[in-house]
Amino acid sequence: MTRYIFVTGGVVSSLGKGIITSSLAAVLEARQLNVNILKMDPYINVDPGTMSPVQHGEVFVTVDGAETDLDLGNYERFSRARMTKSNNFTTGSIYEEVIRRERRGDYLGATVQVIPHITDEIKRRIKLVGQGYDVLIVETGGTVGDIESQPFLEAIRQLRLEVGIAKALIIHLVLVPYVATAGEIKTKPTQHSVKELRSIGLQPDILICRSERPLPKSARSKIALFTNVEERAVVSFRDLETVYQAPQALQEQGVDDIVVDKLGIECPPADLSQWRDVVEAQLNPERTTRIAIVGKYLELLDAYKSLIEAITHAGIRTRTRVDIDFIDAEGLEREGTAALDAVHAILVPGGFGKRGFEGKILAAQYARENRVPYLGICYGLHAAAIDLARHVAGIEDAHSTEIDAATPNPIIGLVTEWTDQAGRVEQRSSDGDLGGTMRLGEQACVLNQGSLSERLYGRSVVYERHRHRYEVNNHYIPQLEKCGLAVAGRSEDGELVEMIELPDHPWFVGCQFHPEFTSSPREGHPLFCGFIDAANEHAALAPALKDDAAS
Repeated sequence: MTRYIFVTGGVVSSLGKGIITSSLAAVLEARQLNVNILKMDPYINVDPGTMSPVQHGEVFVTVDGAETDLDLGNYERFSRARMTKSNNFTTGSIYEEVIRRERRGDYLGATVQVIPHITDEIKRRIKLVGQGYDVLIVETGGTVGDIESQPFLEAIRQLRLEVGIAKALIIHLVLVPYVATAGEIKTKPTQHSVKELRSIGLQPDILICRSERPLPKSARSKIALFTNVEERAVVSFRDLETVYQAPQALQEQGVDDIVVDKLGIECPPADLSQWRDVVEAQLNPERTTRIAIVGKYLELLDAYKSLIEAITHAGIRTRTRVDIDFIDAEGLEREGTAALDAVHAILVPGGFGKRGFEGKILAAQYARENRVPYLGICYGLHAAAIDLARHVAGIEDAHSTEIDAATPNPIIGLVTEWTDQAGRVEQRSSDGDLGGTMRLGEQACVLNQGSLSERLYGRSVVYERHRHRYEVNNHYIPQLEKCGLAVAGRSEDGELVEMIELPDHPWFVGCQFHPEFTSSPREGHPLFCGFIDAANEHAALAPALKDDAAS
């Protein structure tokens, strides 16, 4: 029978519930347990797909095309589990389903209420995701005491009684602040947070205490006494040099032993040698390179969470410390490309809308003309194609219909029909809703034999995840090919351009999909590893190139 671990947070938000959840999954997997993870989000949006990246951060796309919370990216990076649309739900999606059933008459005229109808739907989804697994870890978004998360906490209380308290435990993550003026660690916020949790019928089994300083035994004893938690289960968790130390940090404090003991699971000790190798490689690089990310959502870097992590993974795999210059695409439009002069490679990520797009085109042009390694992802591929059309093919008014619907030369246009991985034909129109109407999820890309992309991947067919509405217009491909562009990969039916390259350039790759969603610290990703290798090569050549330019 599935065991359940519920992770809640208290005192303040942004304490790292997602990292704790992911790291615990990694340790339990290393104990040879079959683990799945679920994120419950308390906001009313049906999914994060239409939420602003600068408010909510990245939208992570699952293998089956669900637009989900960025924490699911952490889950995949730390564990072997592959997330699907079932692994993330929101208050909005719960109410949507309950209201749909009420309108259908499923409740036979009953008064529909939070208890039992909303809580029953929450429990149904939790159980569904846990089927077939040894352990399901459920992260509850928000902070205990928030009105939005109360139905989730009530559902947890009910479910724990239904399955038995020996098969479900609660981990509560709290802040234990250090007050510098008093020179003391203060436990009162933790006591009040647990009191709030207990007031709704939930007693935490493990407290993970975030603090600037290690918790002394006296503080742990005091917290244990006033929260009714075993002292061994009051865990001190300080900031780490890298998040990939978190699995080891949990193991060192015996958290996994407490979990399997309380849940009555017999399993071997965890072998975290892979994670030790990851940390050792990250903290002991052999070279340094500097790259630019030319973006438009720089107010909140979590908008590029998976991208930043994928670059980190490539640095780990290549033993490289990668310094990132985050460059505002609109700044390039105003001030020119001088900000790119100091970098060894340029990455232009995905995005939506007109703002900053001309700056991204400038970045692609700079990389092409100065032979700087370039990786264009989604919108970055579009920028590269338009640069080539305007500045090499001589199509001066080349554009994307996403920006200018009336452009006479739509190098990039709305994709209206494609075949998904299951062989179904998907259709969209420009009049459709924004939410859930894109080409989404994992689909096959057939790579051209002998292309750089095929060499990087080491195979001819790859599966990557998509999130976009616009594609390269096949009508213009012959003109662009005459100007040096090579189509390196297409969709399985051959209709859609998936990857482009410039064979005469040292390293210039564009991809329509989002490879950052499938990168992990233990394996990296071929495109990002190749990109960082190219940056290292360019860095080694940079002094000679400057001397040539000066002469």
